[in-house]
Amino acid sequence: MALVRWEPFREIDSLQREMNRLFDNLTPTYPTREASGTFMPPVEMEEDAEAIHLKLEIPGIDSKDLDVQVTREAVSICGERKSETKTQENGVTRSEFRYGKFKRVIPLPSAVVNSQVQAKYKDGVLNLTLPKAEEEKTKIVKVKIN
Repeated sequence: MALVRWEPFREIDSLQREMNRLFDNLTPTYPTREASGTFMPPVEMEEDAEAIHLKLEIPGIDSKDLDVQVTREAVSICGERKSETKTQENGVTRSEFRYGKFKRVIPLPSAVVNSQVQAKYKDGVLNLTLPKAEEEKTKIVKVKIN
């Protein structure tokens, strides 16, 4: 019988690689209704000296079905993509579309003037321009160096 040196860190590394491979195969790149209970529209945020720009991708929803609320610190967007049922001759219907309600609260990196928000909704993309509060534009922070 030969003695084999036990290397626990090699086994842990092997286990971690196997778990990563397993989760890479199971995790959807875009949350589905089955995975998360609802769908979550993707968001892009850009910030410049004057404003914060948010872009949400929410195709298939009418602008009247969206509820956008803005505070100084966050944006809340609620909506619902209503289900459409289609019947086919052979009685089988398959859909990969995501339906249901969603609510997204996005914290903002700077305070904004919520009474001056501009919104545009075209081709399933909601664009919000949130002007920064004046105190945020001129805010200077002194950094202490030890």
